[in-house]
Amino acid sequence: MENEVIEFDIGLGGGRVGGGDEDGVDIEHPVDDEEIVDTPPGGGLGSGEIYIPEGDLDLEPYEGMEFESEEAAKAFYNSYARRVGFSTRVSSSRRSRRDGAIIQRSFVCAKEGFRNLNEKRTKDREIKRPRTITRVGCKASLSVKIQDSGKWVVSGFTKEHNHELVPPDKVHCLRSHRQISGPAKTLIDTLQAAGMGPRRIMSALIKEYGGISKVGFTEVDCRNYMRNNRQRSLEGDIQLLLDYLRQMHAENPSFVYAVQGDDDQSPSNVFWADPKSRMNYTYFGDTVTFDTTYRSNRYRLPFAPFTGVNHHGQPVLFGCAFLINESEASFIWLFKTWLMAMSGRPPVSITTDHDAVIGSSISQVFPETRHRFCKWHIFKKCQEKLSHVFLRHPTFEADFHKCVNLTDSTEEFESCWLSLVDKYDLRDHEWLQTIHSARRQWVPVYLRDAFFAEMSITQRSDSMNSYFDGYVNASTNLSQFFKLYEKALESRNEKEVKADYDTMNASPVLRTPSPMEKQASELYTRKLFVRFQEELVGTLTFMASKADDDGETTTYQVAKFGEDHKAYYVKFNVLEMRASCSCQMFEFSGLLCRHVLAVFRVTNVLTLPSHYILKRWTRNAKSSVILEERASDVLSSYLESHTVRYNTLRHEAFKFADEGAKSIDTYNVAMSSLQEAAKKVALAAKTEGRFDMVNGHFRGQSTSDGSRAYYTSGEHQGSLGQNLSEDDMDRKIRELTEELNCANGKCEIKVEVFSRLAFQIKVEGAGCQVLSSPL
Repeated sequence: MENEVIEFDIGLGGGRVGGGDEDGVDIEHPVDDEEIVDTPPGGGLGSGEIYIPEGDLDLEPYEGMEFESEEAAKAFYNSYARRVGFSTRVSSSRRSRRDGAIIQRSFVCAKEGFRNLNEKRTKDREIKRPRTITRVGCKASLSVKIQDSGKWVVSGFTKEHNHELVPPDKVHCLRSHRQISGPAKTLIDTLQAAGMGPRRIMSALIKEYGGISKVGFTEVDCRNYMRNNRQRSLEGDIQLLLDYLRQMHAENPSFVYAVQGDDDQSPSNVFWADPKSRMNYTYFGDTVTFDTTYRSNRYRLPFAPFTGVNHHGQPVLFGCAFLINESEASFIWLFKTWLMAMSGRPPVSITTDHDAVIGSSISQVFPETRHRFCKWHIFKKCQEKLSHVFLRHPTFEADFHKCVNLTDSTEEFESCWLSLVDKYDLRDHEWLQTIHSARRQWVPVYLRDAFFAEMSITQRSDSMNSYFDGYVNASTNLSQFFKLYEKALESRNEKEVKADYDTMNASPVLRTPSPMEKQASELYTRKLFVRFQEELVGTLTFMASKADDDGETTTYQVAKFGEDHKAYYVKFNVLEMRASCSCQMFEFSGLLCRHVLAVFRVTNVLTLPSHYILKRWTRNAKSSVILEERASDVLSSYLESHTVRYNTLRHEAFKFADEGAKSIDTYNVAMSSLQEAAKKVALAAKTEGRFDMVNGHFRGQSTSDGSRAYYTSGEHQGSLGQNLSEDDMDRKIRELTEELNCANGKCEIKVEVFSRLAFQIKVEGAGCQVLSSPL
């Protein structure tokens, strides 16, 4: 008889059970794993049938016991193992040399043998999470072999174990006994379709069967079964998605989509962006949210949109992703693909879920982009991770929110955090340590210097403003999603059109006589103007007092009356018309805070400087013209501000005096120039409105006869060429100074610049030095 080995069977184990046979060959299957069930290929837990042996199930195996099939023998031994308290697995088998059919099987205790460490496999590879050793060399086993009659008979049985057995109330945790029955699968499928998660489904099953031990499997098994269900469902839906994207691209070539891998052979991830999304990014792509909440148990849909905020504060879409494979390589592919679709211009900032894989991917694709974790998500996670603390200490939630949201400096936050963890004895809590180490990416006080288009620095919502909320829910599947996706696009577009209409056709009610409020009402969209108006009116409750002045930048302390301990500090460079506040609201939101506006009020800055009007918040945000005409008007108003003119002259006069007093020669030149300047100023004062200055020359207005007079910086013609007396010059300087002081009666800066300069230059002579200390 010619015998040959046909193939290895799928049985698992290490060790040989049973004796030799002339008509068969031993086949061993050493596997380094924990308790493994002999399941059909591609199956998984609960995917194969459960074989129930006939007869008395309380019987103990004995040699000579017969079974109708190998599966019946296996099911009987597994049932016996459940009663006794151990798990089983298939160890080895023997095949016929004649036709390759299995003629003998050995079933063993899962703790049979010892772990077979593959030295070649582990020699150069560090094992990060070594598995617990479960095999202890147990000899308990059952061997069966086939008879000529076709029945299987027990050829060997070893009863004794060398380890403790599992009690009945824990036997459902053993791997070979964790099987999902048909009725349980039906119930899981029904509840999953209704949008319930694994935890709630297991609660329902436990209630239905009367205890976890009677359910027959664990929550992990339920979760894995549900995941396999979704995977099978997605494999069918993915083709629907690709067909939809191909159709959209065929209708409009500006509609782009990309598939990771071969789109005809099990693609892993898909990205798409319609033309409006790509156009929106050119207007509002400075800050982006990558919303991954849909792939969590909240919706169980592997869908993640890229969104932003438009000029009305409404969410806008920048593209969508359909995620099956969520590895770091997949996220890197997705972000690079999205960036190419958005013309290669990375955003200033991006907000995502608190996820280490996403964070690592963003740091590689967007190294210059400020990355923020969604604070709302972290708060939700806090309720889950610290539920015992919330129940035991009702004040913890309020203290946690106060620490995160109401601290005004990093030092104050760190101090408050230490007090919080000490007060509630949480200094060693692992999750709190994790989020504290990532504080620079979610705590507001660390993020104020970056733009996130948040319209309030005090509310600090920092939450994902989801584009599809209200359209996608927990029971939405991919086949339903297409209609909901288009409905969401249509609805969001209509809301933007309505906001545009309201902005253009309804003038807001002004609450102050301020020219700045009127200017803002004509520039900003309606919603943004209301926010600006709140800040402007809020200045009435604040007082701004000068705290320091280095000659170029003046620092103001801004606080409510009697609340100096809650003061904000504003640095203001009057020459450049630039101000920065310690609250950093403008940097964070693009709107000036009430503290800067309070400083503008006391320094008579009547209109907003152009660099504080972000186009993305204006009515013309989506125009191709970058507010040239409007910006020109704003710049003109800014230059016409009396305070700006006064402070600019003061600054230049100090520099002039410093240079002119260095030597007798420079003094003589400075004095002569000052006298000449006084003549021109006096002339301009007399003929105000009839002369323009062009490139340092006076250009006369047209006279009644059509002639035009020009005056240069040299000798004037006619009566203007006569030199004024020294007394006249002093008188003119005093008159000018009095006019300046009168015009700035409400201004904090009241310095007699020109009279001081003239007096010091005349009296101190060649060796004089004009101090330019802060005034």
